[in-house]
Amino acid sequence: MIFRLLGPLTVSGAPAPGGPRVRALLALLLLDAGRTVTTGRLVDGVYGTEPPAGAANALQSQVSRLRRVLPEGVSVEHSPAGYRLTGTGPEDVDALRFEHLAREGALAGAAGDPVRAARLLREALGLWQGPALADVREFPYADGQAARLEALRLDALEACAEARLASGEDPAPLVRELAEAAAAHPLRERLRALQIRALAGAGRQAEALAAYEEVRGALAEELGADPSPELAAAHLAVLRGEGPAGAAVRDAARGPVGEPVREPVREAAREPARGAVGEGVRDAVRGPAPGRPVREPARDPLRASVRPARLPAPLTEFVGREAERERLGALLAAAAVRLVTLVGPGGAGKTRLALEAAGRAGGEAVFVDLGAVGRGEAAGAFARALGVRDTAAPDRLAQSLADRPVLLVVDNCEHVIAETAPLVRELLAACPSLRALATSREALGITGESLLPLGALAPLAAEELFVRRGAAALPGFTGHPRVAEVCAALDGLPLAVELAAARLRTLTVDELADRLGDRFRLLSRGDRTAPERHRTLAAVVEWSWSLLTEEERTLAARLAVFRGGATAEAAARVCGVERADAEDVLASLTEKSLVERVPDGSAGGGRYRMLETVRAYAADRLPADDPAPASHTAYYLGLARTADPELRGAAQLDWLARLDAEDADLRAALRRATPADGLRLVAALTPYWWLRGLRGQVSGLAAELLERVEAEGGDGFLHDDGLGEEYALCVLASRLRDERRVERARGLLTHRDEPLRQPFTAFLWATSVGPEARLPVPDDAWSRALDQVGRGHLALGRGEEEAARTCLAEALEGFRALGERWGTATALEGLAALSDEPLPLLAEALALFESLGVAEDVVDLLLRRAVRHETAGEPEAAAADRARATETARRAGLPQPA
Repeated sequence: MIFRLLGPLTVSGAPAPGGPRVRALLALLLLDAGRTVTTGRLVDGVYGTEPPAGAANALQSQVSRLRRVLPEGVSVEHSPAGYRLTGTGPEDVDALRFEHLAREGALAGAAGDPVRAARLLREALGLWQGPALADVREFPYADGQAARLEALRLDALEACAEARLASGEDPAPLVRELAEAAAAHPLRERLRALQIRALAGAGRQAEALAAYEEVRGALAEELGADPSPELAAAHLAVLRGEGPAGAAVRDAARGPVGEPVREPVREAAREPARGAVGEGVRDAVRGPAPGRPVREPARDPLRASVRPARLPAPLTEFVGREAERERLGALLAAAAVRLVTLVGPGGAGKTRLALEAAGRAGGEAVFVDLGAVGRGEAAGAFARALGVRDTAAPDRLAQSLADRPVLLVVDNCEHVIAETAPLVRELLAACPSLRALATSREALGITGESLLPLGALAPLAAEELFVRRGAAALPGFTGHPRVAEVCAALDGLPLAVELAAARLRTLTVDELADRLGDRFRLLSRGDRTAPERHRTLAAVVEWSWSLLTEEERTLAARLAVFRGGATAEAAARVCGVERADAEDVLASLTEKSLVERVPDGSAGGGRYRMLETVRAYAADRLPADDPAPASHTAYYLGLARTADPELRGAAQLDWLARLDAEDADLRAALRRATPADGLRLVAALTPYWWLRGLRGQVSGLAAELLERVEAEGGDGFLHDDGLGEEYALCVLASRLRDERRVERARGLLTHRDEPLRQPFTAFLWATSVGPEARLPVPDDAWSRALDQVGRGHLALGRGEEEAARTCLAEALEGFRALGERWGTATALEGLAALSDEPLPLLAEALALFESLGVAEDVVDLLLRRAVRHETAGEPEAAAADRARATETARRAGLPQPA
């Protein structure tokens, strides 16, 4: 090593020359050897957060002194972006070499090669010759960097111990090393479990049991916590006398089929902050034992029927986060890592990195977008993403994930973190094969969480991002001498860089750079008392907002009323402009990176979405008397009413998909609507909620609406506005066992002269409350066909086969004429019970139910078909149908079939 930071600071084996500030400057540059360090970061590191006047000139003087004492061939290069050491690289700096070896060791362990992992990690640990940055600890940057490196060292020690035990080494020499570390970190459970395993492997069972009792007592006394599963498993293995090399102990901790358990880290205050690389180093070595392959997700023939949310396809190339991507990949590959959270300010690229890493990780991944949900709706978002119907209960969600090696990507957690964190914790605890990757502006605060912070891009990466995005805004753009200056002024924050590049359509790079001076200060030194989302990105958005035309500002502010994005047609209607004008302004906003266009495969050209921070900023600038919120409610009420009859016809699947895309805004409209319009919206959405199994997820919204309705005036209000049927549907949607409301709804339904407006009303009332002969059923084709189905099943129950066959055949003809899948399948199911050859009818019905994603009906039909197979002497086919029924029920969170 030419340069040593892991102990006394030395250059070519001799103490580093120069005064304290020269040595501090050298160490700070060495920590990023080969990369440019911004002037601002160097000034802050050497002089603190309140540097003296002329600090930039003073820094230049320190750089000049440093150049004079560096070894031959090594120098400091200056550019507009900052300063960089030249003539040396990471391989010449012990701290960077340590991190590289530790990462390689992690990858070797994850690949099932503990011998190589142990060798690499021993070499990494051997580079330490004392406390990190010992000679520069009085400078502002040193404590944080030293704590990070010390945490990496401890992580590597644990990883090395794990690899040595897994490779079958004699554990006796390891006992002393782990005892010293355990004395310094007595509550670090992973370390103590390794100590217990080493003691037991060395034949010192009594000491191993004593060590367990010591840590168990300390956990109880200091934290009020029980030992982690891995620590308890190590203790149990000692009691059983298992494994001199620790393999049996390790397998006991992992549980069945070699799956790992989480390592709890009880309190953040117990250990120093851990770097992202350290988490991967520590845990990647804890991969499957040699010979234990990582299980691949099984193919599932019914996957389409439950419709889990897959990863969104990226719209742009991945730029500038290669190092973080590799670190995140190592964490996701580590068998013992269950939860990784990407944390950082808005606009740091958390979502983009998460999608990139998840896509490269392979296996099954499910995307949960919390950006459009409100308070109390996080569980419902999980349920929709996982394809769990009609409930958002954590135990049902867990049923759908049990024994599935899934990566759950949970995006935009910060605004619902209080409800998201407990839900993620419960799912991880209940599903041993589950892993989670979250993005948030703050940690979830869950035991065992691995954090990967995201901040500024490296200077070269930020410049590359600017050039690529600039070329999209200004074809032919290939760069400019002041690009580095612009990126440095914007602190390398990806969103800020992209917003700046988008301005190349109207500004030159020189003009852009000249206008950034004041804005850079606002961006990097925001008001600490302001809301978090306004501390950094608000400055970027404000600057972009100030450059918009009045027409663009008006439409952008109105576009903020959409919670899940908008089509051009919806934006035009709600924002009160012509379609062509809306498309022009949306295109302009998209070019300026204030709006992103997301293709959805439709003829309408996709949806326009605002980044959440931009949306919140725009919403704050919408005048209180602006008509957009009311227009939004009216638009979605109209959409729901238009969709209602289509859901009972040939366009059923298309309209279900469209309502799926608009679900977030339909719910937002329901929250904002007046009581009367809210009831009308509930009535129009009832078929959609039924066919998609969403009633359990919207029951809270329905209950809130009932309270507002009753506060409005009760029965008089409902009679005056003719909303009795709509009130009854809202009572059914609320799923509350409130007999007072049920009786009120019954009276409103039965004491009426005109037919019901919603054909689903009679059906839902009969299935939820009981048959009601006095209900005036509408006389439309779908209702007549449904009536024939009901009559046919009643006749079938009475043994009147001919009457049943006639009714069901008429119903089938009616539903097929409409092109309605649910009714067609229901009629086919009844006719199959009367047929000598039922299997073709059941197969057709099953395909229709699967196309709708109606899990309850799929399960029921599979079980019916299994009985038919058994009667026909086909046990293998029967067993296959029962297995599919069980799996479908589990994935949808339904009760397991008997």
